[in-house]
Amino acid sequence: MSVAFAGVGHQTVTWDRPSAQCPVEVALAAISGRWATLVLRDLMHGPRSFSALRAGLPSLSAKVLTERLESLVAQGLVSCSRSPGFPVRTSYELTSAGLLLRPLLVELYRTGEALLGELPDD
Repeated sequence: MSVAFAGVGHQTVTWDRPSAQCPVEVALAAISGRWATLVLRDLMHGPRSFSALRAGLPSLSAKVLTERLESLVAQGLVSCSRSPGFPVRTSYELTSAGLLLRPLLVELYRTGEALLGELPDD
C-alpha cells in the first residue's frame, strides 16, 4: 500500500505487509484480543487463581476469561498450574516471556493517560 502525505509533494511511502517476524507485530499480537491487556495487567502482580482474576475483572464473563487465558497459555505468556486434591486449585502466572510485556503495558498506560489529558472537556 502506498500512502501520499499532504504537503510532501509527490513522495510516497510504501508500507510492506506486516511480517510474523516483525518485532512490533510480535509484541502487538501478544497483547491483542479483547481483555488480554487487563488479564496481563492483573497477572503482573503475581500468580492469580481463576476466581481472583474473575473478581478483579467483574465485567468479564467466565467464558471469555477462559478463552483469553487459554490463548495466553498457548502463546507461552502465561503458565497454568493445578494443585492436587479436592477441590483442584488452578493458578495462572506470567512466564518470563509474559514478564517482558511489563514495559509495554506501562508505556501504553502512560500514553493513555496523556491522551486523556489532551481530550477536550465536554
